[in-house]
Amino acid sequence: MTDADPDTRTLVLLRHAKAEQGNDAADDAERPLSARGNADAATAGAWLAHHGLLPDVVICSTARRTRQTWHGVAMGMTGSPPEGGPTGPRPTVRYEPGAYDAHPEELLSLVRTVDPAARTALLIAHNPGISLLSALLDPEGAGEEGLRTAELAVHRCPLGWAEVSRAGAPLTARHIARG
Repeated sequence: MTDADPDTRTLVLLRHAKAEQGNDAADDAERPLSARGNADAATAGAWLAHHGLLPDVVICSTARRTRQTWHGVAMGMTGSPPEGGPTGPRPTVRYEPGAYDAHPEELLSLVRTVDPAARTALLIAHNPGISLLSALLDPEGAGEEGLRTAELAVHRCPLGWAEVSRAGAPLTARHIARG
């Protein structure tokens, strides 16, 4: 699934894995992943590794469930913690408060700040913003149903990160990770 074109960038969007139900809106950012969510996150990481989609950069919401999703993805990719290991990748990880409850244009702004040398970026965020970003990048390919928990959407960006724009990154794959 990797692309040999040196100018193409790959943006992987991931809606966080299944979280425990919260009691009220005040604690929403602190909701942890459920047992299923932890398994699904690891499955998402294994899928990324199997398809050669190991990220150079990870942009992750600061919410607990997205941070835990990233940890599970990293474990699934490498079998080691997110810091990497002797055989695992060491992506640059950016925990972004602005990715929580973000509109698609705000998420796109974060994508545009990815290091130009990075070939693959992973954005872990929340609905509706993450689904709307996928639709913004490829209005015809995204579908109307949006991303489910632990669903990956792979977009190819023919230009550099700073130039990624509306309808400018075709959707090339979708996968719902279920562990």
